[in-house]
Amino acid sequence: MNELQLKLCDIQGRLFELSAKKNYSSAAFVKTFMLSETAKELDSKYNRMQWVGEEYILEEIISNNSDTLSKDGEVFLEDVLYWIGYIYRYWHYYNGEDSAKIYKQAPVNTMRRNYMIFHTMDPVVAIEDLKEISKQNRK
Repeated sequence: MNELQLKLCDIQGRLFELSAKKNYSSAAFVKTFMLSETAKELDSKYNRMQWVGEEYILEEIISNNSDTLSKDGEVFLEDVLYWIGYIYRYWHYYNGEDSAKIYKQAPVNTMRRNYMIFHTMDPVVAIEDLKEISKQNRK
């Protein structure tokens, strides 16, 4: 993992954290983002979205997905959301999977449920464990 990739993991973590500060329903925000064109752009080798901050990315998500975002649902703790955002982006760099595929394997409720166990682990170990949980759930 290079320095730029780690910075982008941090930006995505801060983006998820910012969604809580703006009172967006966490489950709806995370799902909307992970399945969005914006996430797809961030998954590409190079895209202008990789050079903007979390505030701009949030505005982009809101303007393109206002129909799926809500302020009526539960807002998760900021540290939980940061970890979820960070791990999702790290996962992408770790094995090249796109955001939509990652979300399918580890939806927001899986991430939230496993936060207490996994947030202190090395990201690679947490990702491998999340992939294993996904395999077991498909059986």
